[in-house]
Amino acid sequence: MIEEIKQIHEEVNGYAIQSAEDLEQFRLRFLSRKGILNEMFDRFKLIPNDQKKATGKELNLLKQFTELKFTDAQAIFLFNNLNSAETGDLSLPGEPYSVGSRHPVSIFQERVLEVFKKLGFTIAEGPEIEDDWHNFTGLNFPENHPARDMQDTFFITQDHSLRTHGTSVQVRLMENSKPPIRAVMPGRVYRNEAISARSHCFFNQIDGVYIDKGVSFADLKQTLYYFVQELFGENYGIRFRPSYFPFTEPSAEMDIACIICKGEGCNVCKHTGWLEILGCGMIDPNVMKMNGIDPEQYSGFAFGMGVERTTMMLYGIKDIRLLSNNDTRFLKQFSVE
Repeated sequence: MIEEIKQIHEEVNGYAIQSAEDLEQFRLRFLSRKGILNEMFDRFKLIPNDQKKATGKELNLLKQFTELKFTDAQAIFLFNNLNSAETGDLSLPGEPYSVGSRHPVSIFQERVLEVFKKLGFTIAEGPEIEDDWHNFTGLNFPENHPARDMQDTFFITQDHSLRTHGTSVQVRLMENSKPPIRAVMPGRVYRNEAISARSHCFFNQIDGVYIDKGVSFADLKQTLYYFVQELFGENYGIRFRPSYFPFTEPSAEMDIACIICKGEGCNVCKHTGWLEILGCGMIDPNVMKMNGIDPEQYSGFAFGMGVERTTMMLYGIKDIRLLSNNDTRFLKQFSVE
């Protein structure tokens, strides 16, 4: 049987594989279920035990050699086919590249930042993973405040979490800078909330802070009036409502006349004619004191807005999930600016 194995080895070695059809014929003759090698292994079971060691070694070498020749030839044909497909007809005109689109959130965020740059605000950024001091304690959050609860915050360790608001950057600015401080802080924040058409567990915010001598609520209102006029146009309806935030006192929420119905009332504004776009207020003296700024000498205001919801109002988008799904059919609606 060993002599027969050697003859088959010579046949395999001399077999010419020049086409895909030759390759298939090689596989059928030597490696298929009814091929020569399978038949040889069936016959191997019947030879005397004293011949099995030497015969088995030669048979395994033959199998390895045959399979290697097959796979090498197969790889060559595959490589040639890929090169042929990639090259194609070089005389054909090239395919045009599609031009990408700006994301609506990026478009709106840059418009907002440009408005505040005109007012002398700088841009500041901070980490998305924050410790308890910068995210809560340094902003006057009591230890038992609901925002510290697991239902609202993504905790990573006992003392670290994904930041729940961009106001954490305000704490870092107060720690590392001396007044006057005038900055806007764009960035992504995270809340442990159910995802729906109107809310998401991550979104973007733009927070702002201004600290100096003699800063008043009138300065805050004038800044925000200018912002709305630059963004939405002059003579746009604006109102302030009393509110509560741990880090500002007094606090307010600012509404604008509904973009959809122009203040007449519709489903988007729940027939009130108003849409909330941001929260704001005068920085609480406790916050300034905890971060090394004398509240007797300085005062300041802060504000924060959700970028996605205002973007939705501006472009008439009804589902916030569209802004993070990366659906090219949706994104192509926004031209490059």
